[in-house]
Amino acid sequence: MKPRVAITVGDPAGIGPEVAARAAADARVLAQCQPVVYAPPDDAVFAPGTLSAAAGRAAYDLIVRAVADAQRGDVQAIATAPVNKEAFRLAGLEWAGHTDLLAHLTGARHVAMMFYSEALRVVLATVHIALADVPRALTQASLESTIALTARELPRFGIGRPRIAVAGLNPHAGEHGLMGLEEDAFMIPAVEACRARGIDIAGPLPADTVFVRAMRGDYDAVIACYHDQGLIPVKLVAFGRAVNVTLGLPIIRTSVDHGTAFDIAGRGIADPSSLVAALRMARRWTAAG
Repeated sequence: MKPRVAITVGDPAGIGPEVAARAAADARVLAQCQPVVYAPPDDAVFAPGTLSAAAGRAAYDLIVRAVADAQRGDVQAIATAPVNKEAFRLAGLEWAGHTDLLAHLTGARHVAMMFYSEALRVVLATVHIALADVPRALTQASLESTIALTARELPRFGIGRPRIAVAGLNPHAGEHGLMGLEEDAFMIPAVEACRARGIDIAGPLPADTVFVRAMRGDYDAVIACYHDQGLIPVKLVAFGRAVNVTLGLPIIRTSVDHGTAFDIAGRGIADPSSLVAALRMARRWTAAG
């Protein structure tokens, strides 16, 4: 029997409802799974492209329902369309988006956001925080946890003994303290500690070349220090084909590699390719067990 995969439509004022409907009807999806769309009631009206607390709350409620169903086994995976972080805030919700909300709902102790594509795989050591806050949020303990989680989870994607690289935080990976102290202070010790545990890990390496080396086959995944450091390269090489995967959850969750796109919401032109890829990845993940 084909696995049932929940599709949450995300912010109902964005492109989520449109791409969810189109992806759920895609022949490539239907050949692999049974999509189940989680959307607001038909009588709920949301103005396309309009930020609102009501839309943020609706998106949240759908995620809660889908997670509960996944925990009961009613669905075998969840693929999510994008939420709007400002709408979450307007709704009085404390979470910045899917990743921390899903960790809260499932009780997961440590999770990480990975963007998976055939060309490049990137895991984020920090996610939706200001750039000025990254050096304080990135610690030896947190980096070790992210490295270990990545090494443990990548075999589920067919990478038996993953070769992982860590991107440096500073230009030239600090160049021995000339351009920043974080690499020497805690990043190198974190990498060395993980290597001593048997993880195939390199770095910290200069971020301006490590992603190129990964694409050439030197590494199976790169751990980026912050959001844009990791997402710019993966979206440059695989936008619309990359899949956002949450590592460390007790349930399977995949997502798109784009946002709510309020500027084109309601116009019928949104591309469902990334959600199709997310659904197919969810199916692949369920098959891997």
